[in-house]
Amino acid sequence: MFRAAALAIALSMAQTAMAQQPVKIAVLIGLSGTNAIYGEGQLNAFNAAAELVNARGGVLGGRKLEILPMDHKNNPQEALIQFKRTTDENIHYVASTVSSIVHALDDAVSRHNARNPEQAVLLLNFNALDPALTEAKCNFWHFRFEPHTDMQLTALTNYMAAQPSISKIYLLNQDYAYGQSVSRGSREQLAAKRPDVAIVADELIPLAKVKDFAPYVAKIRATGADSVLTGNWGSDLSLLLKASNETGLKANFYALLAAGFGTPSAIGSAGADRMKTVYSWHLNAADAKWERTLLDFQAKYKTNADLAYLPAFRAVEMISAAMDKAGSSDPKKVAYALEGMHIAGPTGDTWMRAEDHQLIGPMFVMSFVKAGRPGVKHDVEGTGYGWKTELVIGAQELVPPLRCAMERPAPQ
Repeated sequence: MFRAAALAIALSMAQTAMAQQPVKIAVLIGLSGTNAIYGEGQLNAFNAAAELVNARGGVLGGRKLEILPMDHKNNPQEALIQFKRTTDENIHYVASTVSSIVHALDDAVSRHNARNPEQAVLLLNFNALDPALTEAKCNFWHFRFEPHTDMQLTALTNYMAAQPSISKIYLLNQDYAYGQSVSRGSREQLAAKRPDVAIVADELIPLAKVKDFAPYVAKIRATGADSVLTGNWGSDLSLLLKASNETGLKANFYALLAAGFGTPSAIGSAGADRMKTVYSWHLNAADAKWERTLLDFQAKYKTNADLAYLPAFRAVEMISAAMDKAGSSDPKKVAYALEGMHIAGPTGDTWMRAEDHQLIGPMFVMSFVKAGRPGVKHDVEGTGYGWKTELVIGAQELVPPLRCAMERPAPQ
């Protein structure tokens, strides 16, 4: 009798302790090397998102979220080493970005979950944009919390198609899965929307390897291009703009990732009035409540970056809501709860499409202009320039074709 009672008490105490343990989310990002500032900004946004959830009482009746940063050094092999660390530490939620890295993690998660169903891992893709991840390679254990390349290109090329001054476009992209998808999608969408426009070049460059873009700018100038469409990010975008400014290139730039952390300060005045980009949200588009929240986090984290990095807030908010809906932190139960979930968010209705685990949400087309002009209350990264909304493309306009045949494990 005594032993039975003691066992029951011990079991109850163990269950209570488990219920009080935080839910850990490993965030695998680049925290060293050329583009470390990108990863640092993303990490700040994840920490801010978790703080908001924890301030409301956490998940599952009081469990806190804990963000664990891990440096993948923008290298797929290093990301797999960090993923092994997460499984060794029994972490069930892994968030990451960069298409080549998420492709590698996607395969690793699928293998791990097939071999260890009782220790399953859910992969939270917050900004790896290659469409294949929710199309040909879609799988139950992967969710993307940002519109993919083709969806973002839909927004950007809709805007470009309405600009009569565009006649010659130079495509310049990074040579990996994402950059290749930008090249393909740009050609397809521009041909459909502006068949009169000439694509004068379609060039791929090695990711984060080019230090001097002057030769590329010379080639752009030689084609007579009036516009450059690029998926470049980090140093590959800022150095391109710097070289174009130094050599007097007058072409306008249409970029998918110009609002990324560190890029505005690297671009500076070189991008003023000639840079257009797409983003899920920005500080100057926030309502008064969100504006205050974002500015408070900027002060807390001692950064002048725009922390309106919606993929991080979406991922944390939707995973938290799915845990509460499922009544569990079990990854499979959470995955089923996440399918088809809608959230209001700061930009309106956004949802996770159940058939392919692709988030559907609106996109902003923005210009980089002098702060203080109408619509540009705040500058970004202390540059004196900020983002101005040019066009908002609603979520319903960005719904992509369904190209996923997903196999699902049996619900518990």
